[in-house]
Amino acid sequence: MANKQGKRRRFGSVRQLKSGRWQVRYRDPNTGQLRSAEQTYATKTDAEVALAQIEADITRGAWADPDAGKVHFGEYALAWLKDRKLEDRTRERHESVIRLHLLPTFGKRPLSSITTAQVRSWRTQCLTQTGEPTVVKAYQIMRAVLNTAVDDELIRRNPCRIKGADHYDVPERPVLSVAEVFAVADAMIPRYRLLVLLAAFTGLRFGELASLRRRDIDTENGALMVRRSQAEMQTGALFDKAPKSAAGVRPVAFPTELLPDVKGHLESFAGAGRDGHVFVGPRGGQLRRSNFRDDWINARTKAGITEAVHFHDLRHTGNTLAASGASLRELMTRMGHSTPRAALIYQHMVNGRDREIADRLGSMIRKERGEADS
Repeated sequence: MANKQGKRRRFGSVRQLKSGRWQVRYRDPNTGQLRSAEQTYATKTDAEVALAQIEADITRGAWADPDAGKVHFGEYALAWLKDRKLEDRTRERHESVIRLHLLPTFGKRPLSSITTAQVRSWRTQCLTQTGEPTVVKAYQIMRAVLNTAVDDELIRRNPCRIKGADHYDVPERPVLSVAEVFAVADAMIPRYRLLVLLAAFTGLRFGELASLRRRDIDTENGALMVRRSQAEMQTGALFDKAPKSAAGVRPVAFPTELLPDVKGHLESFAGAGRDGHVFVGPRGGQLRRSNFRDDWINARTKAGITEAVHFHDLRHTGNTLAASGASLRELMTRMGHSTPRAALIYQHMVNGRDREIADRLGSMIRKERGEADS
């Protein structure tokens, strides 16, 4: 009797089925219910080894419910997106990527069935059908979804393990000379001439320029204040959104040589009142990237620039021109990539090194115009 009491109770059991194969049965550590292993085994020894492995996993806290991974990727990905705190435009882009590039292949597949080989095959196929930036974005989102599935203990390991698949080499974008900037600006319709000049000599993004209001322009100090950025939904709806980080709210000095252009534009083309948009469409509505694109292409062509220069390349041009003599910290701050809050450094920036950067840009403008430095 004593021997029976001292004998260790066996974990689970194995039994032979009518088919001749062996089945493993054990208690679910979460529910206490008896459950069978997902597969059967050819020999009793194989079944006992599998049972020992399950016992070890449960003891280590590494056991995962085999049924958890049966959730379909599509169902889980949409729930994942719903739970994320994202800006409207970012959410819209994520939803579009999931719907167009992930669900057709993985939507109906259980999470636990997705393998690295399948992810690799999907990526290779995608690269033959769409651009690499889109494929990289889709891969990044899929990896994020499955990382959460790992955290939720639905799968043990993320199958998105392809080296280099989460980024791509951005091709070197063209940089315009000061002469080319003015050539395009002069070829642009008058209401958008200043848009080109400010993009090149402040490095602001299109959305930041489109959202500028009259009250954001300081003509006394030759500076403007970036407070917001315009975003456009796929439905065509326009809205102003806050910058992604505190560094996005910042003062940016512009060359005082542009003051006549700025004042002339405010008098002739800007919206009315302190909250009037600096740049508006021909009919007084908000400036849209899609409506501006043809004007940009026409001006670029008229200026004799045959290379496929995008409007956003003016920001790259501004970065390059401003980099001369500016420290990395100063340049990052000017471009909205630094961490200090702009409100705390406004006075310093306008009267300090940022003004020197703008003055150097002004010197380049005077040189282009054939004016002598005083």
